[in-house]
Amino acid sequence: MPIIGVRFSIGTMAAIENEMQISMSQETGNSRRMAEESGHLEREKRTVTEMIRIYCGDHHRAEDGLCSECNDLLTYAIKRLDCCLFGADKPICANCQIHCYKPAMREHIHEVMRYAGPRMLWRHPVMAARHLLDKSRPAPDLPRPR
Repeated sequence: MPIIGVRFSIGTMAAIENEMQISMSQETGNSRRMAEESGHLEREKRTVTEMIRIYCGDHHRAEDGLCSECNDLLTYAIKRLDCCLFGADKPICANCQIHCYKPAMREHIHEVMRYAGPRMLWRHPVMAARHLLDKSRPAPDLPRPR
């Protein structure tokens, strides 16, 4: 007994999915921008995490992940990313007009990035390429207080 129903071609299904996505994004406001914001900051977090892992693995050789010093640095870096005033428009820290790191932590993360940056090209080439593209983005103007 044949199944009674509606048949859609692949092109029709793609059009329906596209309409659904447009409808959903209109319902939720600017959800695409929110996803991009989240994606950009999450990518920054993954990049700094991998850089610290490379540095710690080669310098401290902790047996179970990161040593306490590098774990503290990672926690601090993630907290700084979460509190960034620029949000999704955040430039890379080297291009930022606001230096939110404490001087000692800034020096430590700078040392980590100097070491891990070139090694990222071999271990995580896509992540490194995206970071280089982010580096070319201009820094936005400072957010104005309300």
